[in-house]
Amino acid sequence: MPDSAVTDALSRLERHALQTRAVVLRGPGDLELRELALPEPGQEDVVVDVEASGVSAGTERLLWTGRMPPFPGLGYPLVPGYESVGTITHAGAESGRKTGERVFVPGARCFGEIRGLFGGAASRLVVAGRRVTPVAAELGDRAVLLALAATAYHALDLADARPPDVIVGHGVLGRLLARVAIARGEAPPTVWETSPARLTGGQGYAVMHPDADTRHDYLSICDVSGDASLLDTLIGRLRPGGEVVLAGFYHDRVSFAFPAAFQREVRLRVAAEWQPKDLARVSELAASGRLNLDDLITHRAAAADAASAYATAFDDPSCLKMILDWRTFQ
Repeated sequence: MPDSAVTDALSRLERHALQTRAVVLRGPGDLELRELALPEPGQEDVVVDVEASGVSAGTERLLWTGRMPPFPGLGYPLVPGYESVGTITHAGAESGRKTGERVFVPGARCFGEIRGLFGGAASRLVVAGRRVTPVAAELGDRAVLLALAATAYHALDLADARPPDVIVGHGVLGRLLARVAIARGEAPPTVWETSPARLTGGQGYAVMHPDADTRHDYLSICDVSGDASLLDTLIGRLRPGGEVVLAGFYHDRVSFAFPAAFQREVRLRVAAEWQPKDLARVSELAASGRLNLDDLITHRAAAADAASAYATAFDDPSCLKMILDWRTFQ
């Protein structure tokens, strides 16, 4: 490589290692956009210039409100976010990736004393190459939805899982659960929703208020509402031998009245975090067109306006998914 090219490459790497702009939660309800130092990438690392990151109306809302239950790595100040997409601008020799690849990043821990939980809401990230997943360019910023799609796939793919008859909640995760189920060839589920703003938008499946549904013979109900108080109601809608899958994230203690569960011999399951194989599968479904990711991103904002964007994501019922655009910081 000519000396000038080597100098340019080292200069770019030095700039990458110096800084990033990141969303920092200093405490509940206390957010700022801050310039942070990044570590020098190692041989197994890549540097990703982030184009877009998503705001989670579930876990990030709990961090914002201070209601997040004890969780490994939790503590303020922190960089949130686990839904980022961008381009690799440096790839270590042992990273397994290459410069120019467009990838999905499920967060990073590269901010020194600032915790990364989950560390994706930043303009530039240093992360192990094994943690990123190449994504099709045609997905655009919809690629940030792959984390929630993988969450949905994981909930549907539990060992001996039954396809859901009912999905509780018609936010982004509920919609993705229904779409992924259909993409897997399963029967279209019914989706329950209580918010009038979210009773529309079903794609090949019915959406209704639970009070309009008189059935009490469902075999499988998948709850993504995050409302721990619903469990008794859901159990009451099952036939004997039915199951409830908890696929949301619950800040309150989950409990239920034993007699109704006993009479029905109910099975209760908890879906944990998605795994790499789940992300790979939904990436394939999205790339093939079998999984439609359209009409789920309803709001976009410049990353410089992160404070107002987070407020909209958490307080506006018409907001399904908020996207932060980081390209102005590249």
